[in-house]
Amino acid sequence: MLVTGGTGTLGRQVVPLVQAAGWKVRVLSRSATDRGDGVEYVAADLLKGDGIDAALEGVEVVVHLAGGPKGDDVGTRNLVQAAERAGVRHLVHISVTAVDQLPLTYFKAKLGAEEAVRGSSVPWTVLRAAQFHDFAWNTLAAMTKLPVLPMPGGLRLQPVDARDVADRLVELALGEPAGLVPDIVGPKVYSLGELARDYLEATGKRRLSLPIRVPGKAGKVYRSGGNLTVTGATVGTRTWEDFVAAHPR
Repeated sequence: MLVTGGTGTLGRQVVPLVQAAGWKVRVLSRSATDRGDGVEYVAADLLKGDGIDAALEGVEVVVHLAGGPKGDDVGTRNLVQAAERAGVRHLVHISVTAVDQLPLTYFKAKLGAEEAVRGSSVPWTVLRAAQFHDFAWNTLAAMTKLPVLPMPGGLRLQPVDARDVADRLVELALGEPAGLVPDIVGPKVYSLGELARDYLEATGKRRLSLPIRVPGKAGKVYRSGGNLTVTGATVGTRTWEDFVAAHPR
């Protein structure tokens, strides 16, 4: 099994689960350094397309977790084309909730990546996930570097734990291709203000908040809850409060 993004937040949870299931794991990385963990690391560049064919030699299942602030659509198209050439029998892709709702650059790239997978001749499974607890924490850490905390009105999130997403991804990867499966989300919906309050209390910081309004179509989507998946989703077991309590200060 090849895992892209195997050293990231989600990949670090997925790889040990795949190993525990008895699979040999190959991780696509920017370097091929042996880390002594029983994983084969191969160097490849998804954006440039370099090294992907070699990384896919003998691979039956690909779990595509690699992503970034831009270029996901390009990198995923390169991966899909190589997977078609290699005869991969199952491509599992992690996407994001509301990927087809929000007209933001990040979501457009993620939608392009998802469309590349769904339009592929390789049998596929796509799982859309809500924002990870880690993402919410890191976003708030960045926001609180400002002397005043900007607080978009009406913005709600349902963050999910990366471990819950990893459990579901591995379950899907070890099964048959299933197409677009139900989203996976956290067990509770929070306003951004509630998440910020918990973060500030946990870190001992104090900040004044400044209400702001998210303009345009994106603002309308957020205020209407269009970024949420409140019905028909797979629900994780670990809450934001659990994450905050366990997070190192």
